[in-house]
Amino acid sequence: MTPFSAARSLRYGAFAALLAGSATANAQDEPEKILDVIVVTATRSESTIRDVARAISVVDKERIQVGQQQLALDEALAGVPGLYLQNRYNFAQDLRVSLRGFGARSAFGIRGVKVIVDGIPETLPDGQAGVDSIDLGSADRIEVLRGPSSSLYGNASGGVIAIRSERGTETPFVEALVAGGDYGYQKYQLKTGGDTGRLNYMVNVSTQEIDGYRDHSFAEGSLLNSKLGISLNDNDTLTFALNHTDQPTSDDPGGINAAQVAMDRRSARDRNVQFDAGEELDQQRIGIVYERARDSGTLLLRNYYTWRDFANKLPFVSGGSVDLDRFYYGFGAQYSLGDSLPDRFDVTAGFDIDRQDDERRRFDNNDGTLGALVFDQNERVDSDGIFIQGEYQINDRWGLAAGIRYDDLAYDVRDDFLADGDDSGEVSFDQWSPSLGVNVDVGSGMIYGSYSSSFETPTTTELANPDGSGGFNQDLDAQTADNFEIGYKTGTQDLFFEIAAFHIDLEDELIPFELAAFPGRTFYRNAGKSTRDGLETALSWTASSGFGIDASFTWSDFTFDDFVDDNGNDFSGNQLPGLPEQFGFLALRYDNDSGLRLVFETTYSGDLYANNSNSVNVPSYTVSSLRASYQFDSGAWLIRPYVGINNLFDEEYNSNIRINAFGARYFEPAPEQNVYAGFTVRYQR
Repeated sequence: MTPFSAARSLRYGAFAALLAGSATANAQDEPEKILDVIVVTATRSESTIRDVARAISVVDKERIQVGQQQLALDEALAGVPGLYLQNRYNFAQDLRVSLRGFGARSAFGIRGVKVIVDGIPETLPDGQAGVDSIDLGSADRIEVLRGPSSSLYGNASGGVIAIRSERGTETPFVEALVAGGDYGYQKYQLKTGGDTGRLNYMVNVSTQEIDGYRDHSFAEGSLLNSKLGISLNDNDTLTFALNHTDQPTSDDPGGINAAQVAMDRRSARDRNVQFDAGEELDQQRIGIVYERARDSGTLLLRNYYTWRDFANKLPFVSGGSVDLDRFYYGFGAQYSLGDSLPDRFDVTAGFDIDRQDDERRRFDNNDGTLGALVFDQNERVDSDGIFIQGEYQINDRWGLAAGIRYDDLAYDVRDDFLADGDDSGEVSFDQWSPSLGVNVDVGSGMIYGSYSSSFETPTTTELANPDGSGGFNQDLDAQTADNFEIGYKTGTQDLFFEIAAFHIDLEDELIPFELAAFPGRTFYRNAGKSTRDGLETALSWTASSGFGIDASFTWSDFTFDDFVDDNGNDFSGNQLPGLPEQFGFLALRYDNDSGLRLVFETTYSGDLYANNSNSVNVPSYTVSSLRASYQFDSGAWLIRPYVGINNLFDEEYNSNIRINAFGARYFEPAPEQNVYAGFTVRYQR
């Protein structure tokens, strides 16, 4: 598709929205609008999809859990437009998540996208998030707020993924799951829940292991996820969330070059095997959320504490073994005014205080054996933010929304390894983040337009100095973005449709690169200016016969407007690496009253570039899957066997591309056709 300017992008989006609205505005006997039924909370206050002047997607429990292998979030989120996902099969690197290009730079973990689980941030104050503690086996709902959202959540909010765990049902239940499949996949899960009126509880325990498709890619881990809700009275609730993650082994096969891919797709990089590259972690998280609802307003308080012990081995000697003891915690409050305001007004204000304390050590990696200590420093991040947002319903058709937030972040590093000098120091960032939106009811649906902003500081890991010394890289700046968007959404109980066009201006975009002296380790620099234009659309339809379709398509043009690197290479005009210009999703599903469920899914990813110079092109691919389940009900018992086939047509493609990898080691080949099967047994009385 030929790239077009921001003006044309927004103009085409507006035309499509107006056309869709006029085509159905005069429909007679219109069914109930689902826009008024679906309530979302990722906006920090309860709103219907109708009233949110932003692009937002909602994924339900059935899509997340039923018949899925549950290896990673991308299984559930593949149909969300604007959200590009890679790296399901390398558990040492984590899932790579990119939302409108935010997060594309990440070498491991998630950057630029705020992740929230049960009201508690999974994203650190410095902007890094992991997904290894997210329990898909007990996830009830996922909301994806697409586009910059720093006016709501502050740092690293190029988008928001908010996950909500299940609640216990009125009738207590016990549920067990057993599954297995190709490449040594095994999963076992036990879940229970109930509701006594004053006490609601859910506890899920699971364990999983997989040998992996490639050499040196074994992974194993276990999860405990629980949520306890206490009704103090009719209007006050207290919720406790407890999560424990133990992943003793996650091997990293590494990226390989094109010649090695052609020779043996299943091979690992030789140095990764030699140095036993991979990671292990142990994490505990405790979260407390208190909600007090009165006619005068609703008060929400949150408090959380997370302990994370992490170790990994990289494929080089000097400082190649990392040991990290992390503790982060936070407190936040928000208050939404109720009847104390005139009708048509809603105002929510609040603050967030988050703290991060890392003890980071590096040792020599002597062919997988821990060597001498060569690096020892304490890293602290203090993040403080205050925000206010409001909505005003002008009349039955027009609505306005606005918000603003101020954030202040301070990074402090204390060098405890003084043999090579004292690299202690500090850096700080502060930012105002406004947003503004308008909604127009056109009868058949809603047309909206919005402006929102985001900023993204480098994480403590990304602030590492490229010369290998301690301290922080003082040359790195925070990335900032301004997002302009227009869209249309409509829906009934059987049909939902949305389309959104956006234009994003970025300054100081954070770009990854590798060095020969530290192979497998990623450093960062700032690009001058970048531009992102895009068009997102999604459709979901269900017929009375039980047949349904889910489809989405994303077109984007992400360009460096001004980028000259430290070596004088001018990449201005090039495409942002690691992201395709277009990608899409199609699911055909069938459900009947007897309990049969069939789902065929196809994901298309267009070609993309692997490096800043755009000299390496990764070809497009289409990968499909098929899964089937059948539910038997007998009194208090429910039994659901299921089977799935990944990569149904045996497509050769890469599950991940390592951007700007040294030695052209860009590729992580994906598995061939593989099968898994399992069954769920549930007892409820």
